[in-house]
Amino acid sequence: MTAYDDQNIFAKILRDEIPSFKVYEDDETLCFMDIMPRTDGHCLVIPKMPCRNVLDASDAQLAAVMATVKKVANAAKVAFAADGITLQQFNETAGGQEVFHLHFHIHPRHAGLPMRPAGQMGDMDAIKGHAAAIAAAL
Repeated sequence: MTAYDDQNIFAKILRDEIPSFKVYEDDETLCFMDIMPRTDGHCLVIPKMPCRNVLDASDAQLAAVMATVKKVANAAKVAFAADGITLQQFNETAGGQEVFHLHFHIHPRHAGLPMRPAGQMGDMDAIKGHAAAIAAAL
């Protein structure tokens, strides 16, 4: 298993070296908005303690992250009057992982509306508003 790189973008967000639109935070987890959102309300949940992905996460990290995923997903569903939620989680390069810090994507979804293509920067004012909407629903 490759060692954890503490210079990854999510580690920098945790250290406040890079700004983010925070949605929710507790002692063990952080939820913030994806700046390349594939859906309105697309956010990410990460553990605060280092781990690359599900493959090296402790049971305690996974439990904490999943509790936050559930809490935020329910709030996002309400905030966006969504019909459902898509969760995404990738492990290692071959599995599609690009940032090597465990993270879950939460996508509020509406029937018949596809996700936008990956890799396109979002409108920062809209993303800030989406963060506020989910936080208010919490």
